[in-house]
Amino acid sequence: MKRYLYNQIIEDLKKKIVFVTGPRQVGKTFLAKQIMEGFARPQYLNYDNINDLRIINDTSWALNTDLIVFDEVHKMKNWKRYIKGVYDTKPKNQSILVTGSARLDTFRQTGDSLAGRYLHLRLNPVSIKELSPIVPKTYDALELLNTFGGFPEPLLNAVSIEKEKAEIESARWKNQYYSDIIREDILEFSRIGEIKTMKTLLQLLRTKVGSPLSLNSIANDLQVSPNTIKKYIQILESLYIIFLVTPFHKNIARSILKEPKVYFYDTSFVEGDKGLKLENVCAVSLLKHVQFLFDTKGENIKLNYLRTKDNREVDFAIARDGELTHLIEVKLSDNKVSPSLKYFAERFKAVEAIQLVHNLKQNESRDGINVLRASDWLGELSA
Repeated sequence: MKRYLYNQIIEDLKKKIVFVTGPRQVGKTFLAKQIMEGFARPQYLNYDNINDLRIINDTSWALNTDLIVFDEVHKMKNWKRYIKGVYDTKPKNQSILVTGSARLDTFRQTGDSLAGRYLHLRLNPVSIKELSPIVPKTYDALELLNTFGGFPEPLLNAVSIEKEKAEIESARWKNQYYSDIIREDILEFSRIGEIKTMKTLLQLLRTKVGSPLSLNSIANDLQVSPNTIKKYIQILESLYIIFLVTPFHKNIARSILKEPKVYFYDTSFVEGDKGLKLENVCAVSLLKHVQFLFDTKGENIKLNYLRTKDNREVDFAIARDGELTHLIEVKLSDNKVSPSLKYFAERFKAVEAIQLVHNLKQNESRDGINVLRASDWLGELSA
């Protein structure tokens, strides 16, 4: 499978350093090695590999290397200064690609700024659009994402082997994946004594997908301070395990103070019914859409949701340049227009109001609200 960032990376490597970040096992290494195939003398260097580490420390790769791929180099002390030095002294025709499974801006080591020297692209899980070459029916693709999530290994297993075996392999993959995250990645950010609480928080968040998140309530459940919960959630965000969707408001500061909703990059980890998992799939798909437009087109576009004080809520809202463009409600089978969506649609008449329904026989339009097949609409997103 050719990932959706392939062409953009090839173009951006001609200009600057390219950073590609995203969740563990989302396909960064596979993509990097696909990119390498387009170069004559590439070299892949993983900071976690002892032999590669020696070459990195000694800067002893061949002088005629035309592409250097640094994987997980942000774990190096003063990594920014190191990459800056490599870039500033490299031969003219040498390109640099840096990949990592944590947000590079969360690593606060001292060092010179890389400002003006790099372009950042975020690699997200597989979407309906990416699946289309191998799963042409969008409904079937959404069913797969709802069951197996969008990470390449369990998802592609589901395409190539029978369902029962695929479900077993997916469960094994998921257990190993989250064990590795807790054992290795979270320890990068926190102390061993905090791991038990972090693990409990992660399990708790599985049951809170799609609901406004009260830090005080969670802090009370786990018997720690709200500031501690805030710190732990920031760590889980930084490791691309979860992401937050904040409520839309003209005043950005007020939006940040309101309660966010939490979603998982891996839909298969969500604890809930098919409807809740469908909402998570939509959240990941919309996040991928807005991040792709931001990273590759420079568009000022954000994913939010809408909620009033009397609990009227629409699942998702897309805003461009601070103005709403889309209101999106997600339903598994209910084609009756949501009262909350109708309420907001009447107040934002210039905004496109959509109710996405997975099990829908026919698309409809009611009172200016489009009731659409979820899989078809999601398949038309930018990435």
